[in-house]
Amino acid sequence: MSLQIVSRVLFTATSWSEETARYLLIWLTFLGACLAYHRGRHIAVSVLADALPPHGRRICQGLIALVTIAFMSVLLQVGLEYMALQSFQQSAALRIPMSVVYAVMPLSAAIMAYMALTDLLDAILGQPGDATGGRRP
Repeated sequence: MSLQIVSRVLFTATSWSEETARYLLIWLTFLGACLAYHRGRHIAVSVLADALPPHGRRICQGLIALVTIAFMSVLLQVGLEYMALQSFQQSAALRIPMSVVYAVMPLSAAIMAYMALTDLLDAILGQPGDATGGRRP
């Protein structure tokens, strides 16, 4: 972004810097959501889970993991379909396939589904975990 501002003011504006920043922000957002889920910092409402005894928390953790796996599976499928639809288009300035830009959606969905699966296994096996899903740092 700084390069874009400096080049716009002092020189000729670069056409690729704004597009690069936009696509990197998209990737950063999706991968940041994966990291937040992994650390147990993703948004969660834990009022019910906090009021339950340990066995109830494990059941709640398992249910949350199942819902997360289902949602991420749908997001993975939709992301793959969207990538296929966009595979023939290229970005205006960078000339990269748009499927590369949209690949982060199914990638992050697969990563979060895997983490939710480990949460489900933790709940089934009785491993300590956050009742809202995710792990503690």
